[in-house]
This record gives sequence, structure tokens and C-alpha cells, in this order.
Amino acid sequence: MVATFFSWIIRVFNMPPFHVPSFSLAHVLDVFIVAVLIYLIFRWIRRTQAWVLFRGVVIVLIVALLAEIFDLFTVGWIVNNAISMGLVVVVILFQPELRKVLEQIGRGQYLINFKTDGEEKVHTSAHTVDEIVKASTIMSQALTGALIVLEQEVDLSEHERSGVPLDAQVSVQLLTNIFERNTPLHDGAVIIRSNRVSTAMCILPLTAETLDSSLGTRHRAGIGITEVSDARVVVVSEETGTVSVVVDGKITRGISEGKMRELLTYGEPVKARFSLFKSKGKGRR
Repeated sequence: MVATFFSWIIRVFNMPPFHVPSFSLAHVLDVFIVAVLIYLIFRWIRRTQAWVLFRGVVIVLIVALLAEIFDLFTVGWIVNNAISMGLVVVVILFQPELRKVLEQIGRGQYLINFKTDGEEKVHTSAHTVDEIVKASTIMSQALTGALIVLEQEVDLSEHERSGVPLDAQVSVQLLTNIFERNTPLHDGAVIIRSNRVSTAMCILPLTAETLDSSLGTRHRAGIGITEVSDARVVVVSEETGTVSVVVDGKITRGISEGKMRELLTYGEPVKARFSLFKSKGKGRR
């Protein structure tokens, strides 16, 4: 099936002279509906953790196309057999995201919330970054552990479900009080969305990478969430007071306030975000 599809793509280059087919209003409506569905699917993929897995699917399809073009029989056989089970694999891998979408459709929320990305996401303001930097400095001096996550384009609602909703304005006082020892919300992570403290006490996925022995569970969680999303994370060590920032799975430790503001505002260089084969090194220690 896949081989036939790519053979058709290749034969397109030898098509007879192009002619405009006749079409009706039904054809226009048909194309419009398909276009909207494709847009919604890609928008959903781009805004969830499925984006990382989607890039892997794109790589597999590219390999399949190259195998068909250059007549690589063994590679083509392996890829074709792997893709034949693709639907089952997609359902298994994307199960949390698919369930969320179906729940939204069942409640009638998906089309109601049909907005552009710019309307849904608010850029992290300088005030929010400044409050986080000040709070991190205070907690560092007091040896208070902290884990602060700034949501970007990828939605973190799945991880918010494990925490306590707050929906409060970001401030130094709030952040320092949340992570104060022996308080109800000090354990876990704080997620900040659209310049507001959305949730506290959240449980994050831990990285599987081998890390330095001086990095504890907070650091592993901070790295883990950036491996499955584009979030930016601040980690304050309870043992040493060291402040670290994690972006794209790379941790920068013991940074100055100026460097922290830069990483939380701009993150990684823009060119790195569009690289299909981004390096997943252990980062700066």
C-alpha cells in the first residue's frame, strides 16, 4: 500500500499536460472540509506532546520515499511492514491526547474554542520573568527547593491534572510562599501559563538520561518535562541553593540573574527550534 502510494507520487512527474477539471460547489465544500480537518489535526499535534512523536513519523516517511526512489528493497520492506501497523502504534502512543480531544468533542468544546494560536497563548511578559528571577534568588539564598515551569506552545494540561489549581497572578510573595518548607503546596512543580500561576504541586515526568549524582529529583523532573515539551523550567536546589534553567532538555546550572532572564525570555536560538534532528545532549552542567 505504501509502495503504491509513493510510486504514484513519482509518476506525477511524468503526467500529461495539466488540464483544469470541471468542479462544482460540492467539490469546493469537500476540499474546504478536508482542509479544515487537516488544519485542526496539525494544530492539535503542534500544541501537544505528540509533536515530538510526529517528527519521528515524518522521518520514517522520508526514509520510505527514499527507499522507493532508489529501489532499496530491504529498507523498503522493513519500512513498509512497520508502517502497516502504524495506525495501532499511533493510537497507543497518542492515547492521552486522543482521549482529551474526544472528550472535548463530546462536550462540544472543541469547535467553541476554535481560536488562533495567538488568541490562546499569551507571550511571557517581562514582569513575569522578573518576578520568577527575584523569587528564585530569594529561595536560593534560603536553600528552599523550587520547581517552576513556564508553559510555551505545547499544552501541559495533562500534567496539571496531578496538581492543585490556583489561577493567581505571578508574584515573588506567592512563589516563595508556595515552596516554603512544610507548607501544603511546596512539593511538586508550579506551572505558569499566560503570565498566571495556573497550578501547583504538579507531578512531572522524570528524564531517563544519566545525570550527575548531585542532581536530584527536581532536576530530573525539570529536564524530563522539557524533553516532551517546549516548556522552560527553573530549578532551585534545596541542598546547595544553586539555580538552574532547563530548556529543550539542556540544563544550565549556577547562572546569573541576567542569564536567567535571557533563557526564560528567549530560550534556545530560533534556528534550533526548527531543526528536525536536534541534538539531545546532556547539556551544560
